[in-house]
Amino acid sequence: MNILGLRLRESKVKSIYVIGSLRNPAIPKLGNALRKLGLDVFEDWFASGPETDDWWKKYEQGRGRTYGQALKGYMAPHVFEFDKFHLDRTDGAVLLHPAGRSAHLELGYTLGKGKPGFILFPKEPEERWDVMAQFATEIFFSQKEFLNTLAEKYVE
Repeated sequence: MNILGLRLRESKVKSIYVIGSLRNPAIPKLGNALRKLGLDVFEDWFASGPETDDWWKKYEQGRGRTYGQALKGYMAPHVFEFDKFHLDRTDGAVLLHPAGRSAHLELGYTLGKGKPGFILFPKEPEERWDVMAQFATEIFFSQKEFLNTLAEKYVE
């Protein structure tokens, strides 16, 4: 159960989806640390590069398409299904901050499927705090604390 008493799937985590920003260079480092725990880790979305979303927007606008039209093109549904496939196949997810709207949607989707979803802040947030972080299974403020807890409580 999480802090709100929501019942989550009780099985151990064998695979995990790393959620975050394309601009966060800590994503592959976290992925490697999770692999050392013996987990099947998915963060391949990071390989597309830090400006992927910006280039997609420029490309579609250059074609005269709106955001709504671009979402219905060939690329956007393909990328969405790629990420969703891996969100569905993994046992849980960790959202590594800083991260944007898409990341929070992915975490909400994971939690809505009854899977554990963690939030990892690299440090205590200095600017904006958000009470809705309590939806997460657990919240961490250091990678070491997250990895230790994951290994002790969630990894077989």
